Amino acid sequence: MAFLSVTSVPKLRWSSPKAFTLKPPLASVLFLIIGLVVFGLGEALLVTAGVGVSPWVVFAEGVTNVTGWSLGFATFVISISVLCLWIPLRQAPGIGTILNAIIIALVLEFMLPYLPTLETYIANAALALAGVFVTGFGGAIYLIANLGPGPRDGLMTGLATITHLPIALVRTLLEVTVVAIGWTLGGTLGLGTVFFALGIGPAMAIGMQILQSRSVAH
Repeated sequence: MAFLSVTSVPKLRWSSPKAFTLKPPLASVLFLIIGLVVFGLGEALLVTAGVGVSPWVVFAEGVTNVTGWSLGFATFVISISVLCLWIPLRQAPGIGTILNAIIIALVLEFMLPYLPTLETYIANAALALAGVFVTGFGGAIYLIANLGPGPRDGLMTGLATITHLPIALVRTLLEVTVVAIGWTLGGTLGLGTVFFALGIGPAMAIGMQILQSRSVAH
């Protein structure tokens, strides 16, 4: 349970000194892109598995049931609302905040056609679980680059900073809350949703711990 000791995003030699900068270090940009590609691959695996969408999609589905909005517009409104929550949390955006949406969307667009379709439910459940851990590791890489988190990751790190609670716990509480609200509003969930809600926080924390330990070792 050592990952519960991770209460903030570590700063490594390839971390940018600050998130909002017009001249980011090349190494930080490189790791940001790598992290976002891995993050997107993990989400693509979850989609391919087809055993349940992520908690925030469940939330967006619930919002569409209440408002009649499209899923895309509901997702956009939710993202903007989450960004507004950054203000009291004093989270700084950066190029990572923008590239988060662009790169992950591109990875989903181009990777999904090439990912395997598995026949059994157990195999797809295993694929979904793998997707959660791949997503978490990618999230750890891009957050450590410190060039600005995506809306939901920024909410996580902001809450972890002010509460001093472990990142794994904060993210799990966020995901469980979101999926509960979404399900109450009529969103659909599955085993993959449960995996993501309970696993993404620990997966990110474990990824940060691994990267930090390897950095110290070198």
